[in-house]
Amino acid sequence: MWSCERVVGADLDVEEVLGLYRASTLAERRPVDDVERFARMLAGANLVVTARDDRGRLIGIARSITDGAYATYLSDLAVDAAHQGEGVGRELIRVTAEAAPQATIVLLAAPKARAYYPRVGFTAHDSAWMLDGPEA
Repeated sequence: MWSCERVVGADLDVEEVLGLYRASTLAERRPVDDVERFARMLAGANLVVTARDDRGRLIGIARSITDGAYATYLSDLAVDAAHQGEGVGRELIRVTAEAAPQATIVLLAAPKARAYYPRVGFTAHDSAWMLDGPEA
């Protein structure tokens, strides 16, 4: 079994989180080879929810930025591939939404995850725009 809880991103062990991103395939689209930048990503998120198994091993994370009143940008949802299909992602999303109940959750889906989000209640939006940074 596993459980989810809200945590402070800066308090997480960066190497442990990097291992989860690699185990979930999210590492394909995140700067996992730049540990300092990745640590800033964790510290800068003001709403972080983790999932851990009975032994305390990190098996999932939802990393978000929210104003708590209008919008929550769910920037990362990562679940260890060995635990996908067990409801971990759904619970991470539920706890994230519960932390900012008035806010709408917004996300950009990874190509492999596009079919997942409609199954957990998200609707597609046709006017999302991106302006990549210099180190995207």
